[in-house]
Amino acid sequence: MKNNMGKIYPVSTKYTVVADIVVEGEINKNDIVGAIFGQTEGLLGDDLELRELQKSGRIGRIDVNIEFKNGKSVGQIIVPSSLAKTETAVIAAALETIDKIGPCNSEIKIKELKDVRLDKRTQITERAQNLLKKLNMDSTDSQEIMDKVQENFRTSSIIEYGKDKLAASEDIEETEEAIIVEGRADVANLVKYNIKGVIAINGVNVPDSIRPILESKSTTLFIDGDRGGEMIAKKLMSKGDIDFIAIAPDGKEVEELAGKEIFKCLRNRMKMSDYLNQNRGNSNDKERPRNERGARRDEAPKQQKAEPSKYKNLMNDLFGTRGAYLLDEKDEVLAKIPLTEISNALAEVKKVETVVIDGIIDEEIVKLCEKKKIKNLVSRNVKASSDKINIIKA
Repeated sequence: MKNNMGKIYPVSTKYTVVADIVVEGEINKNDIVGAIFGQTEGLLGDDLELRELQKSGRIGRIDVNIEFKNGKSVGQIIVPSSLAKTETAVIAAALETIDKIGPCNSEIKIKELKDVRLDKRTQITERAQNLLKKLNMDSTDSQEIMDKVQENFRTSSIIEYGKDKLAASEDIEETEEAIIVEGRADVANLVKYNIKGVIAINGVNVPDSIRPILESKSTTLFIDGDRGGEMIAKKLMSKGDIDFIAIAPDGKEVEELAGKEIFKCLRNRMKMSDYLNQNRGNSNDKERPRNERGARRDEAPKQQKAEPSKYKNLMNDLFGTRGAYLLDEKDEVLAKIPLTEISNALAEVKKVETVVIDGIIDEEIVKLCEKKKIKNLVSRNVKASSDKINIIKA
C-alpha cells in the first residue's frame, strides 16, 4: 500500500490567473512550467514560494496551452489560486518578470485575474431561477441571492404585445383592468411588486397597438411626476378613453418608485375628467348661475375669481407638477415644494401669506391653512370653502 500521508490536496480555488505568453523560438509546456518555478524562486520570500504554495494546495496545478507558429511559441498560462486576492495579484505580477525560457526570449502578460466565486454565484442564480420556474414556487427568504432570483423570475414574464411589440405583463389580455405606463422599465418595476395588467406605450409617440386595451378594459394611466407625463396623457387620449390617472411624486419616475410608493400612487389615482378639470379649469364655469350679489351659488363667500395678472404665471408654472408655491405678503416666492410636503413646509417656512397649489382645494388643505393662518389660497380646482381664508380660483 502506498503512503499518501505527505500528499496535500488543493483547497477550493478562489482566483484564476490567466496570462498570455510569446516565446521567440520553439519550446514545450514543461519548459514554461520549469521557468516559472525556477525564475520566481527566492523572488517573493518564503511565504510566497511557488513550490511550497503548490505543495500546501494554495496554488493549484499550472496549466499551459502552447502552439508553435511563424517561428514563435504562443499560448496561455492558467494558474489557480486559493490565496487572498492581494497575494494572488503579487504572484501574477511575478510571472511578468520571466523574460527568458531556455535560450529563447519570452514575454508574459497578465490577461485577467478572475474571481472564480463570481462565476459560481452567477451559475447558482441562473440555476435557482430555472428551478423556481419549474417548481412555480415563491420564496420568502430575504437573502440577497434569493431576492435576485425572485426579481428575475418576475421580470422574465414580460411579453411583447401587438404589432408594435409593447412591453407588457404576461397577464395583460386576461385582466379586466390595465395600468398603462411609459416604458419597459416601468413595467418591470410594477411587475416586480406583483401588479397585474401592466403595459407600456414605449414613449411619447403613442402606438396604435394600445387601442384594443383602451376599448376593452378599465384603464389607469400611471405617469412620471414631471411635465413629460402631461404630454403622454394628451397623446394617449387621442387613441381612446382613459378612466383614471395616477401620478408619481414630484420629480420621480415610475421605474424608480419603491413598492409602498407605487401602491400609494395607485390608491390616490383620480378620474381623468377630474384631472383635466384641475389642469384646464372647468369648461362649464361661465354657465353656472349666480346669486343676487353676482357670486356663483356653489362658491363660498370668500372665494373670488382669479386675478390673472397676479397668479397666472405661477399657476402655469405649476401646471401638472402636483406642487405648490409659498408666497409672502408681497407675493414674493418663499419656496416651491411638492404638494405632499405642504404640511411640513408651512411649519418650517416663516411669513407665508399665500399658498398657490397645483391640486384640489379640499377640506383637508383648508383646515391646514386655517391652522397656519394663511390669508390666501389659490388653485384651479376648488371643492371647499372657508370663512377665514380668501380662496381664489385661478
